[in-house]
Amino acid sequence: MSESRRLPARVYWVRRLIVLGIPLLLVVLVVWLVAGRGSGEDPTPAAQTTTTPAATPSTSPTTSDAGVASCAAAGLVVAMTPDAVSFAAGVSPTFTVSITNTGTDPCLVDAGEAQREIVITSGDDRVWSNRDCIVPGTEARTLLLPGGGNDTTPFAWNRVRSAEGCPTGLPAPGAGTYSAQLTLAGASAPPAVFGLG
Repeated sequence: MSESRRLPARVYWVRRLIVLGIPLLLVVLVVWLVAGRGSGEDPTPAAQTTTTPAATPSTSPTTSDAGVASCAAAGLVVAMTPDAVSFAAGVSPTFTVSITNTGTDPCLVDAGEAQREIVITSGDDRVWSNRDCIVPGTEARTLLLPGGGNDTTPFAWNRVRSAEGCPTGLPAPGAGTYSAQLTLAGASAPPAVFGLG
């Protein structure tokens, strides 16, 4: 008997290409369909997820959406301390304002000029209030205070008198004893007593 006839090498290569090529074409087709549809319908899905604002101390509504509650008055300690007992003539009195969350959980508090109130008096004379002439852009300042956290900021009074509606031409305060009272989110600081020369 004669040996079985060997097929040409070309036949074997064609068979190999068919066996390997068809699955490869199917994989390429599936990848193209998935990737092509994703990019064709919406070219920027990743950008939409990365541009979502993160919770920061300076944002108000978005941080509360993250489940952080507003600070309760009972859990806040506010203080306003003059940097000197008395300030010489022509020197603006400066203070240190601190806000402390005495609770164990983080909370949000708006310490902007529209929410906090600083009133300076001399006896029965209401001399000045930050709410009389609020500077645009300073109305809101939302803080995220961690449990036991503290925020400290400087404050300066420019030795002028103010009144509701921000009128001009009011008489300047004279030398004497003054008191600054800070109120924020239902919490009040002890009066800060100081002198003007």
